[in-house]
Amino acid sequence: MTDSPPSEASDATPADADPVVEPAQLVAAAPVLEESPAFSDFDIRPEIVAALADAGIVRTFAIQELTLPIALAGSDLIGQARTGTGKTLGFGVPLLNRITLPSAPGAAAQALVIAPTRELAVQVAGDLAAAGAKVGARVVTIYGGRAYEPQVEALRRGVDVVVGTPGRLLDLAQQGHLVLGAVQILVLDEADEMLDLGFLPDIERLMKLVPAQRQTMLFSATMPGPIVSLARTFLNQPVQIRAEHGTHTPRTDHIDQFAYRAHAMDKVEMIARILQVRDRGLTMIFTRTKRTAQKVADDLEDRGFAVAAVHGDLGQGAREQALRAFRTGKVDVLVATDVAARGLDVEGITHVINYQAPEDQMNYVHRIGRTARAGASGTAVTLVDWDDLPRWKLICDALELPFHEPVETYSTSEHLYLELGIPPEAKGMLPNSKRTRAGLDAEELEDLGGRDRTKGARPARGERPPAGRRERSDGGRSDAGRSATPRQDGDATRTATKPAADRNRRRTRAGRPADGTAPDTTSPATSEDGGAARPRRRRRRGAGSDGPTDSASGSVAAVEATDD
Repeated sequence: MTDSPPSEASDATPADADPVVEPAQLVAAAPVLEESPAFSDFDIRPEIVAALADAGIVRTFAIQELTLPIALAGSDLIGQARTGTGKTLGFGVPLLNRITLPSAPGAAAQALVIAPTRELAVQVAGDLAAAGAKVGARVVTIYGGRAYEPQVEALRRGVDVVVGTPGRLLDLAQQGHLVLGAVQILVLDEADEMLDLGFLPDIERLMKLVPAQRQTMLFSATMPGPIVSLARTFLNQPVQIRAEHGTHTPRTDHIDQFAYRAHAMDKVEMIARILQVRDRGLTMIFTRTKRTAQKVADDLEDRGFAVAAVHGDLGQGAREQALRAFRTGKVDVLVATDVAARGLDVEGITHVINYQAPEDQMNYVHRIGRTARAGASGTAVTLVDWDDLPRWKLICDALELPFHEPVETYSTSEHLYLELGIPPEAKGMLPNSKRTRAGLDAEELEDLGGRDRTKGARPARGERPPAGRRERSDGGRSDAGRSATPRQDGDATRTATKPAADRNRRRTRAGRPADGTAPDTTSPATSEDGGAARPRRRRRRGAGSDGPTDSASGSVAAVEATDD
């Protein structure tokens, strides 16, 4: 018998402006052992078990089997398992089982789930809403990039579970819109990232607003020793659970991995050929910087691929547009920074490409963990620059990978074609016969009403300037791009309409025309009161000028020039 653990993300899209999450469709996508216990074997409400069974989720995965008895009893815990093994339901099912449902209108939140990224918050909220659909669970997502008013209104109407990112959660809590005094269960998803130094101050402030008598659960794919010590300060005698078969090294052997030493000028050409491998599904490409992500996406689109980008320079509406297009298959290539590596689960990703070597082994694990999720197969390809070799060797040492000396590889290398299964006829451009995806422009761009609602707005394919004339990602323009092309800002198009001033100037030298003509001997202009107007003043600069200069101070002397 083969049942399936949950795929933590659904294909449902968030509502246009309403943060109340509609039940998503949970997906069962991988086999589990026949001897694994079923959800019905635990003390779980029948309505929750029925909602999971409707999605084909009957038996538990390893992390769920270990965490359910502890979490259902109300004990604090630290759960660790690699990405894609069902951690969301590992804390979601006990959370929904222990709070009072249904609750009264206008009730304050009973459970709080904090996620490091907006994308992960939306994903987790969808799964919780689906699992709690039959018990009337009201799940609200709170994160930045959207307007405040719909979120405040949803909280005012009443909520059972709040899922959000630290910044917006803290903002609404300090304003009094988000009441945390009734929270019974606190969950930190991707806890190692949440408790990193950058998030720690916000987490500490939120902790002070939550009752001390609560259940706290931390879940993550990686738990380094210092992070575990830090996490223990927030938990009360926690039980640490590891579903990694007793090893401290995160497992990556379930993914087919390749590493090549590549030249920066040839990487896009290599990727264009890798994207034409046989039986390729959805593909994610990770870059180190926002600028590189956008550049790679633009280059691949010019080569005929259906591609979208997700990075911090895009507004929330543009980021959600890209993710929806990727989930629904309108684009099959997503270029992203590490913001998309944490917990994001999209069904059907067969390949992950590291355009640059990641910063450390944990980033590498999270990146390649986007493929081969929930028992599926997947391929990860890393392109290593010469300058990145020392860091890459450290990653290989930490993860026990046999790629310390990647083979020098170019887009025409024969072994690249053989190892990855690239057709011999594949070139750097996608043939027209294979350009069958609808593209990013086929996905609607929502106006979310936030401060960055026009940030990252992307013109339609036919309206985009040609390659070499696009705006630079750092906000400037190349010289070729400084044309009279109207500037697009959201829906408004602004052009320069003020005509240039008509300047009638005449070159003079010591008050006389420079062209040798006779000076104008007409009387000087008079002022309004009939007197002679003051003569014009002309400034001369530098030691080479005819006028005097103050060489000691470097100041410019202004001399009067009158018509003789």
